[in-house]
Amino acid sequence: MLLRSTAPDFLDPSLEWRRLFAEAWGTFLLVLVAAGGPVVAAVSGVAVTSATTAVAPGLMVMAIIYFMGTVSGAHLNPAVTLAFAVRRNFPWRRVPGYILAQAIGGIAAALFLRTLFGVAGDLGATMPAYGVGNGTAMAMEIVLTAGLVNTILGTASGARNIGANGAIAVGGYIALAGLWAAPISGASMNPVRSFAPDLLRGDTSTTWIYIVGPLAGALIGVFFEWILKGRATAAGTIAAQGSLGIDDVPRSEE
Repeated sequence: MLLRSTAPDFLDPSLEWRRLFAEAWGTFLLVLVAAGGPVVAAVSGVAVTSATTAVAPGLMVMAIIYFMGTVSGAHLNPAVTLAFAVRRNFPWRRVPGYILAQAIGGIAAALFLRTLFGVAGDLGATMPAYGVGNGTAMAMEIVLTAGLVNTILGTASGARNIGANGAIAVGGYIALAGLWAAPISGASMNPVRSFAPDLLRGDTSTTWIYIVGPLAGALIGVFFEWILKGRATAAGTIAAQGSLGIDDVPRSEE
């Protein structure tokens, strides 16, 4: 078993509260930036370009991976947590806690924006563009998330998700996906990023697109990663769970 190759402290439950806090805080910052761009534009009357709103979340994710990737793995996204678990880099028993922490962080960010600015800019909600069908938007989210998961798993199994290469690759992918696909579906790739603004603005009519699409895309991304690289590696496990509490980084699998 891959997880048995980790040091005993690697799965130390006494450190779980720090990991959960990291996921909640990181997701708060991500949703704040991703949803905050349209909100600020609507409130201030100052044009915030689509390029700016696309690049900002990528830069924020890059920063989060740098400052807390070693604590929790910096998932920030239920689709990513699911992907790591299916890939066997992350224990299933910790999945509910991570997803709950992400949801709390995302909802807190949307609540922060609503408290300050009301529902200006639809709270930065992601919705299919005018004239774009729900099926088209969901297909876009599936493909975008599959690519995101491939990027995360690929860097995690090699240069590691918490390293410079991983942070740049993941942040760059999010920015690039947003630059070309946001005008179609919003380029969410993250159920919490979409659910939180929808919940706080009281309109969940299209939320299902941004839950089903990213989760399906995550599973496809895991399958593609298996085709590309075979079974999971110990390096991927460290990237998925963070290195908090690790004394000895495992060099090989059992």
